[in-house]
Amino acid sequence: MRLRALLDTDALGLRLLGGEDELDRGVRGVMTTDLRDPSRYLSGGELVLTGLAWRRNAADSEPFVRILVQAQVAALAAGEAELGAVPDDLVIACARHRLPLFAVHESVAFATITEHVVRQVSGERAGDLAAVVDRHRRMMTSGPAGGGPDVVLDLLGSDLDLRAWVLSPAGRLIAGPKDTAPGLPADVCAKLAAEHLAAVRTGRRGPHRVTLGSPTYSLFPIHSGGPSPQGSRDVRETVLSDWLLAVEADAGDWPAERLDLLQGVTQLIAVERDRRDAARTVRRRLAQEVLELVQTGAAPAEIAARLRVAAPVLLPGLGAAPLWQVVVARVEWADGGLDGGPIAQSLLEEILVDPLATGPEPSDRIAVAHTGDEAIALVPLPAVSSEPETGILADLLLESVRGPLSAGLDDDGRVTLGVSASVHSAEGLRGALEEARHARRVAAARPGRVCAAGHQELASHVLLLPFVPDDVRRAFTARLLDPLRDYDRRHRAELIPTLEAFLDCDGSWTRCATRLHLHVNTLRYRVGRIEQLTSRDLSRLEDKLDFFLALRMS
Repeated sequence: MRLRALLDTDALGLRLLGGEDELDRGVRGVMTTDLRDPSRYLSGGELVLTGLAWRRNAADSEPFVRILVQAQVAALAAGEAELGAVPDDLVIACARHRLPLFAVHESVAFATITEHVVRQVSGERAGDLAAVVDRHRRMMTSGPAGGGPDVVLDLLGSDLDLRAWVLSPAGRLIAGPKDTAPGLPADVCAKLAAEHLAAVRTGRRGPHRVTLGSPTYSLFPIHSGGPSPQGSRDVRETVLSDWLLAVEADAGDWPAERLDLLQGVTQLIAVERDRRDAARTVRRRLAQEVLELVQTGAAPAEIAARLRVAAPVLLPGLGAAPLWQVVVARVEWADGGLDGGPIAQSLLEEILVDPLATGPEPSDRIAVAHTGDEAIALVPLPAVSSEPETGILADLLLESVRGPLSAGLDDDGRVTLGVSASVHSAEGLRGALEEARHARRVAAARPGRVCAAGHQELASHVLLLPFVPDDVRRAFTARLLDPLRDYDRRHRAELIPTLEAFLDCDGSWTRCATRLHLHVNTLRYRVGRIEQLTSRDLSRLEDKLDFFLALRMS
């Protein structure tokens, strides 16, 4: 609003004492103060209200006005109740610094002026933001992306003083305000996502209001493209994949205009979400092609060629050949009326991103296909020889998503996940796929709405059971011996022969060193390297047995 508009409002009781040429200045807010130096509380554009308690003598006016001018306030309004009139020294100081000065009649409370200014400024900001949102919507639907959710959240903060965040259904922070205030902790994100999914499943209309401690949050669903889940579409098709907008405010008493504005904001973010979903088409196609080759028993050389094509897309700029990991998911509903494959595919694309990582970019390195009722993710990992257990761990993955997803599944759905070990080459992918599927079957045998199991839980004795597929046995062997074979190939270190001799000698250092014609210290170095590469301990009976089985099965 403009300063001139204040004079046109009789109820405010303002009288202009100076600054006629500056009445077109804009007012961005209002502040009441009697501090001699209020600069720390000023950000520029305010109408400053003062009762003049800071003034002890005429010399105080000049430094006070100078501070306001340096803070770039819009104007000063001084109350007449304390002194009966605004002192001349203040009028002169304001004129010298070209700061508009108003006198406030003693019958008018500062609260009346504050309420009027806040109401006018808020209404104008909402109108300005609505225009900006509409402009961005047109840009994003007809041309290149307009900067993503961050741009919209910045507009909400700067124009409506609303802090807001975009969250995934699993509680991952996708975007937030770019300010210095503390962000949303991971546990708060998870609780908000759980409350939102529970509200959606019960059919409550948004926004959903949630109080966590002192702040109240209003949760707005961000629907992906297609018919609204509140319409003819089954809500279960999108409840596990749609984003949500969490606003730190209670929308219960908002006027319809502001609610409409926030709905426009969610539609704008949805446009960007749909654009990014469309960009996943290439990664999905790569995953589908590799999966078909693996399942049809294609030659490893052909699979390796497809992986070489996929690696630059999934890991741009990576020089070394990556490791690969497979994650299998299945979403099942009690009535069996929905195709779980596409739902599981969208879900994996969300939950395989680290919940503590902000931004959607990490999801660009995940390729997910679906076949039948299951989704299969091909996850590339940078090759780090010193960290043989690098990659996704089933228990950590489960811990991060169990709460929110359980709320979204309500009492009629289940999600089960299986995670393979990482493999070094195309030869190991078929075994990794079967290993992930078998791990998922182990998870499915457990109670709970959301369950996961990893390759670590496929213990050695399980491999002796006749129903375990041969591919799982090959995956177990590859996981233990491939790092040693790769090391032997690069360094001619003979770790595999050393391991065989060490086990044949029942772990005797002296007998093994004699058989291999080595010094005992050289043998200890080789065994230490074996333990480092495999994260196993050859002094433990269990690990000795695992190596024994792996060598026999190879």
